[in-house]
Amino acid sequence: MATRSAVINVMAKAAEKAARGLVRDFGEVEQLQVSRKGPADFVSTADTNAEKLLCAELAKARPDYGFLLEEGGTIEGRDKSNRWIIDPLDGTTNFLHGLPHWAISIALEREGEIIAGIVYEPLRDEMFWAEKGQGAFNNHQRLRVSARRRLDEAVLATGIPFKGRGDHPLFLAQLQTLMAECAGIRRFGSAALDLAYVAAGRFDAYWETGLKPWDAAAGALIVVEAGGFVTEIDGGRNPVHGNSILAANGQLHAPVGKILREIGKTKPAVATGA
Repeated sequence: MATRSAVINVMAKAAEKAARGLVRDFGEVEQLQVSRKGPADFVSTADTNAEKLLCAELAKARPDYGFLLEEGGTIEGRDKSNRWIIDPLDGTTNFLHGLPHWAISIALEREGEIIAGIVYEPLRDEMFWAEKGQGAFNNHQRLRVSARRRLDEAVLATGIPFKGRGDHPLFLAQLQTLMAECAGIRRFGSAALDLAYVAAGRFDAYWETGLKPWDAAAGALIVVEAGGFVTEIDGGRNPVHGNSILAANGQLHAPVGKILREIGKTKPAVATGA
């Protein structure tokens, strides 16, 4: 049985406490779908409340650490070497629509390097966690990335840019090319869980552009500690703070990356009206 360190216990307990409120609020979303006002404001409040609770719990245990937050921005701590990177509700659109696929993501960054992370999916009670050099786990079960070598047997995950965001023609070109090469592509709507699922071998690879650090920080470490490879799509080594991410097992990272980079070199023109 895996033994969690003190820092992982701190993160896990904070996530579990915040999750109780989110699960309760998630149960109310379906009722709000029929109201005139709609659930958007309600979900925004749930997101903010979860972030405040996470900050309070983590600050109680490590009072000098700083924060990088989805909602609250950067909070400097007295300890300049350590900061928490938090997404209190990754998969907000899913949550908003009553879709049961969302998670809490917490990472600890030390001197610019992610050294610990958890991705907690409360509805399935799956706690994905890792520390640098210590392996990756789902609850107490060791995680390993998949061993698939052939792209035509692989299932890939991605994130689709939505209205007003991202490069739609480029993404469609990526999708068209990879669809012809792999067994399937999934878009589940939570980057943190996509990465956790790569670590668990459920997905063989995952790519996306335009993520923020809180989307990828914890999940990227979990993939690496499960034996996978995580880079930027162009090969850069800063996927957490960069503009893109590609996570995969050791056999598929290179071929998927090559395809994506080739598409980037022949970037499709943005469609214009007639």
